[in-house]
Amino acid sequence: MIEEMLKFLVLFFVVVEPITLVPLFAGLTEGADEQFRRRMALKAVVVSGGVLLLFAFGGAWFLRMMNISIDAFRIAGGVMLFLIALEMVFARESGTRVTSEEKNESRKRADISVFPLAFPFIAGPGAIAIVLLTFGASRDDVLLSFGLFGVVVLVLAITYALMRLTPTVMRVMGVTGAHVVSRLAGVVLAALAVQFIIDGLGGAFGSI
Repeated sequence: MIEEMLKFLVLFFVVVEPITLVPLFAGLTEGADEQFRRRMALKAVVVSGGVLLLFAFGGAWFLRMMNISIDAFRIAGGVMLFLIALEMVFARESGTRVTSEEKNESRKRADISVFPLAFPFIAGPGAIAIVLLTFGASRDDVLLSFGLFGVVVLVLAITYALMRLTPTVMRVMGVTGAHVVSRLAGVVLAALAVQFIIDGLGGAFGSI
């Protein structure tokens, strides 16, 4: 159980990218006061937690209702995570998280907590895929499921803390440091994505 939780912690942390979220948060809240930044950070984390909670405990039921096997979703999730990993490694906007039009729209919005912070930056497609895959595989173990959601809460708490400490983090790390961390995390995510695809293919063809 501890091993599964640690594995999920690393994977979920890499997908959410709370460190590389700091420069984005700094840009979106540029010129705003501390009260506004605190309110946006808290609301974004709460909304993200609600979305992830919904997919964590209702995702398996949704897959069954749509007649989608966990192996099929594992393959699809692996491909999607691999595209996100390529975006992280090569610092290119692939559109897996947010389009340029959505970015332009976000700059005009007074409330940035739900879009683009909660979705697609925190509870984005990659995070939702990871939650669905992990909780779908552990749906028969109630204790493990609650432990895994505790990991989700921990990562969201770290994300909130980093957004609250944005000025300090930016002074220490800067945009370049955030990009270096993102590239290293992208390499790890790419390997994990390939493993998801391998596991999905093994399960799908093994059941034929």
